[in-house]
Amino acid sequence: MIYLMLLILVITIGLFVWGKFTPDIVALISMITLFLTGILDATETLSGFSNPTVIMIAALFIIGEGIAQTGWTAMAGKKFVEWAGKSIPKLLVIVTLGAGVLSGFVSNTGTVATLMPLTISSAWSIGTLPSKMLMPVAFGSNTGGLLTLTGTPPNIIASNALTEAGFEGFLFFEFALIGIPLLIIALLYFRFIGHKLLPKNKTNNKPINIESTLHKWIEAYKIDDDYYRLRVRSLSPLINTKIKTWKFEKKFNVSIIRLKRRHPSVLKGIAQFEEFPDPETELRYHDILTVKGDTEAINKLMITFRLGLLPLEPITDELKNNLINQEVGMTEVIVNPNSMLVGRRYKLGEYFNKYGIQLLAASRNNKPLLDKDIVIKAGDAFLLRSTWEHIDDLKQQHENLVIIGSPEGMAKNVDNLNGKSYIALGALVLMIVFMVFKIVPGSIAALISAGIILLTGCLPITKAYKGISWTSVVMIAAMIPMGIALQKTGTAQVIANGLVEYLGAIHPIMLLGGVFLLTTTFSQVINNSATAVLMAPIAILAASSLNLSPEPFMIVVAISASTAFLTPIGTTTNAMVMTAGGYKFMDYLKVGAPLLLIFFIISLILVPVIWPF
Repeated sequence: MIYLMLLILVITIGLFVWGKFTPDIVALISMITLFLTGILDATETLSGFSNPTVIMIAALFIIGEGIAQTGWTAMAGKKFVEWAGKSIPKLLVIVTLGAGVLSGFVSNTGTVATLMPLTISSAWSIGTLPSKMLMPVAFGSNTGGLLTLTGTPPNIIASNALTEAGFEGFLFFEFALIGIPLLIIALLYFRFIGHKLLPKNKTNNKPINIESTLHKWIEAYKIDDDYYRLRVRSLSPLINTKIKTWKFEKKFNVSIIRLKRRHPSVLKGIAQFEEFPDPETELRYHDILTVKGDTEAINKLMITFRLGLLPLEPITDELKNNLINQEVGMTEVIVNPNSMLVGRRYKLGEYFNKYGIQLLAASRNNKPLLDKDIVIKAGDAFLLRSTWEHIDDLKQQHENLVIIGSPEGMAKNVDNLNGKSYIALGALVLMIVFMVFKIVPGSIAALISAGIILLTGCLPITKAYKGISWTSVVMIAAMIPMGIALQKTGTAQVIANGLVEYLGAIHPIMLLGGVFLLTTTFSQVINNSATAVLMAPIAILAASSLNLSPEPFMIVVAISASTAFLTPIGTTTNAMVMTAGGYKFMDYLKVGAPLLLIFFIISLILVPVIWPF
């Protein structure tokens, strides 16, 4: 049975390295093979899909997507780029250090789920590729877990094993004595060596640049002279009347796009903004109206209704800051040649209003279309404004209209914040508190936070499912049974006992090195928690048999269990960045091997000094 287990393990690793099949397919093949050969029963084979770690990972993807959708990712990415300037190496150090420090207090998977969207955004913004940044984030989070007792499960397992064996466990920050030097080494490695080894993989996750998109629309639709902001003065006849009373579009050829309440006495109980004023909307003193119309029409409107003209920001900033936010966005659509709309006469504003959508501008043959009542032709383009949900609903009109670009991508890159932004951030902080103080298990904490984000509307359900990297989730769930099989068949135990027994007779340093190498070997293919559980009693037994302190050996177990740098399946963090970075199996081996070798040497030098034999 042991030889059969070894054969399956070798073939599985070989398929990962070959790269012919996607990682999730390889993992599923391995899982099914373990069942068909009788090594695992049905319950053990499917255990990965009910594993709390897998559930937590899916929830963390939802939390990360919620943070991205509510503006935090875009804002943090903007800050990262500001701090880094135009320096790619500086950005590399920032994201790696950020991952390391955060993972000392949050789970490694939570850290990567939080930082991955903003790392991708920052990488594209500064002129590099996500593949040059994401692996350092994963490796940085693995290393940063060594900063505290709760930073990663192997730390807790190693400490508990000591306590159960009658020794004192490790203090909360004791791991930092080796964790800080290793994190610094990881930073220096990626700054001067690792970045040269990281691949240049082109991926399709480039974020939308809102400024350039808006500039393109301004050029195409010539809207820079059509927008004005008007204030309702105290003597205006508009005060306390409804918009429908005045028929602005029919009589003045002016559209009201947005309304902002300013008078203190009427703010109570009234929304500060009317993003889509309708005919029943009442106008108040001091209201600020964003309107669209030509200069002559606006002048006539100002004189007729005693309105004051307010200065506009540069038009790109005006559109971005006042017409786009977390709730409301803009998009461009083109009439499909086979559309039922072709050849029909429509009043464009009225047609789109039926769908809760504002028509901002129209274009035909790359020239602005000023007429409101037209016969629609194939290829006519429209610039629209609505809620992101209504814009998403436009996809159902695919037989008539084609959406240009990626509204979802633009929504993620709106960096102004609103109430839901703080709810999403609060959900993330709540998860961290739950995990740090062990109020509930990590998977439950992640599910609670994900539930808050979904129930409060920070992230629509449809986008939540799209935000989960199912390839990573399935691969991790399907590989968990491999760890069970290695332990069940006794394969891991036989290998460990032989290696430890042979090296222990030579020198404590050799035994320490053997424990490191064996642990890191297992950590490349099985869960790091399972690796630590397997190696902890073996390391304590080996140390005690030689009358050595078990502390340095347990520290090395914790370190080496967190050094799964050679494969995408060794840790969930490696798996999470695989698709986003476009990484292949060999990329991990190429970048991770030198770092692993450095960690091995440094650990053998520092650990015996800090924790003597």
